[in-house]
Parts: sequence; structure tokens; C-alpha cells
Amino acid sequence: MVLDGNGFKLSIEEVCKTFNARAGDVEALQATSFHVREGEFVTILGPSGCGKSTILRIVAGLTEPTAGRVLLDGREIKGPGPDRGMVFQSYTLFPWLTVRRNIEFGLELRGVPAQERLAVSRHYVELVGLKGFEETFPAGLSGGMKQRVAIARALANDPEILLMDEPFGALDAQTRLIMQEILLKVWEEARKTILFVTHDVEEAVFLSDTVHVMTSRPGQIKETVCIDLPRPRTYEMKDEPAFLHLKRQLLDLIREESLKAV
Repeated sequence: MVLDGNGFKLSIEEVCKTFNARAGDVEALQATSFHVREGEFVTILGPSGCGKSTILRIVAGLTEPTAGRVLLDGREIKGPGPDRGMVFQSYTLFPWLTVRRNIEFGLELRGVPAQERLAVSRHYVELVGLKGFEETFPAGLSGGMKQRVAIARALANDPEILLMDEPFGALDAQTRLIMQEILLKVWEEARKTILFVTHDVEEAVFLSDTVHVMTSRPGQIKETVCIDLPRPRTYEMKDEPAFLHLKRQLLDLIREESLKAV
């Protein structure tokens, strides 16, 4: 691992994105810059259509910026790569593969020996709480279980950074809360750098070290908020004054931008 000259794991530098459409060009993202440190949990929060997912897709190498650049470990990102693991809102599991085979898929593509693949999959199956479901196909899993498999599959490839695009957005409210706690447990164990996108303010406060709040489209960073709550975090802390203060601060920032878009 080689961090950039300023010691950052990930650097987004003056990144812009304009999409070409039949009705004319659409500016999705104005010049946006921020940095992520090794092992940090950073969330991008903002109103719908503000460019949150566009940033994530640029970091993933799935979309090219119109201007600016992104550096991971000091190297400019030019396309997709195994150094970035991606978890989407949809589960994107292979329905014809079991839980174990889904988790091992990337390792198999890289030619990792069967016994090593099995050891890795067993580790992550236990980490995400799916022991006993190794030979179950996705059709037999709940939504939360499917997303746990997706997270385990991304981590099994040992990426430098985990990119998560509203991964709990399709889940019911109770399952979403449980998945937040599971993700924190996984992050505390694996200590991967995470760049997370959500529109859920409470989720952003509960999970993050840093939250970047975006403006309405064309998006850019409106304000950066440090979430200086102690870790490990528990469900009960959501009722504490410090948590509620941060939640209100972020809600006010989002509301300002949402009103501009009306």
C-alpha cells in the first residue's frame, strides 16, 4: 500500500461530471474534492439526484469524470479494478450459485486454489452471520441475508476500499437497522476503508466517521461534518443528545438543499 503524498487512502480532486443527453447536456456534478484516510468510514449524504452515486461510480471506475481525477493509494483510477469492492442496493448475486460459491466467485476467477477459497468463504460466512447457509441458493434467503452475502463477496477479494451505494435502501426498516449493526461489526473486524452513499440521515450518523453533505444538483460538497461519537456504537446511543444533535444538524443541511430543488 502506497498512500498519496498527503497520507490519504483516497483522493477525489476537482471531479466534475456532465452527461450528454438528447435534450442537452446535464451537469450532474460540479467540481468536488474530498479525501478519505486509511480505515475511515466516510459517507456521502444528500438529496435525490445530487450526484452521490455518480461519485461512487467514478471511484469504482464505472464512469469517467468529465474533469478532475481520483487517486487510490496515490495511483489515478482509470477503470474498474479488484482494489475496489462494490456493493449495490440490488443484491447482484448469481442465482445459480450457493452462498459459498457466490462469496468465492472472485477468488475462483483469480485462480485461487479450492482449499484457500473455502477458508476465505468460511471466514466471511461467519463474520456476516450466515453459518449454516453456505449451500443455500439466493432464492432461499431473505433480503438482508442476500445483502450480507454481497458484502461478504466484496470483502473476500480483499479490496483496498469498499464502495457501498445505498446497500440497505431496498430493505424494510427493521432489517435495515439490523444490517447497520452487522456492517459496523464487519467493519470493526476487517477495518476496511469504506465510502458509503445514503439518503438516510440517521444511518449516516450511526455508521460514519465523516459525512460529506452534498448540494442539490448539480452536486458538490456543501459541508463536511465530523461524527465524533464514541465507538463501538450501539443501537441505544441513537437516543442520546449528542447523536440527536448531529442528526438535527444534518437534517437541516439536507432540508436546505431539498427546498432548493422543489
